[in-house]
Amino acid sequence: MARPREFDERAVLEAAQGAFRTHGYAGTSLQQLMGATGLGKGSLYAAFGDKRGLYLRVLGDYAQRSVASVEQALEGPRAIDALREHLLGLARSSNTGPSCLLASSTAELAAVDADVGQCVKRAFREIEASYVGAVTRAQDEGDIDADADPKALGGLLLAVSRGLEALGHAGVPETSLVQAVEAALAGLPRPPGR
Repeated sequence: MARPREFDERAVLEAAQGAFRTHGYAGTSLQQLMGATGLGKGSLYAAFGDKRGLYLRVLGDYAQRSVASVEQALEGPRAIDALREHLLGLARSSNTGPSCLLASSTAELAAVDADVGQCVKRAFREIEASYVGAVTRAQDEGDIDADADPKALGGLLLAVSRGLEALGHAGVPETSLVQAVEAALAGLPRPPGR
């Protein structure tokens, strides 16, 4: 009979996530994962198969939480205000802390690992759908032109959000990122007469 796990899986995934976000997939050694999680090689392999299996679990978990975070951020009382606060939050936090795991996974592995590619594409589609929903709501609330294409604007907002993250981690100052957010929002089509 298999022994029950004697560790907190959530804590292990979060610790491994920290290592992968800091060092990337290739740059994270088994020793670093063992040090971060407090588990030995045998326990890590028994629970997750191998380093790639652990990475895929971490990435899947991170993707789900990222999608949920965007959905929650866009639930504000007025859609245009929720979009502004969400994007400004990204602008203000993008040049601190480790890189977004979705972004680093896209850059490092999406083109060479089909499972990683599928995971990040699915997450970006779901995040884009949240932006499309917010645009549609803003149209219903009279803040965005009802004749505008919500899918196209949702794609634009996804590109803006991903660009903020990439530029912030490249060292672009927060003030420039905030200005970019304001310019993007100002460029959204307004209803006639507004």
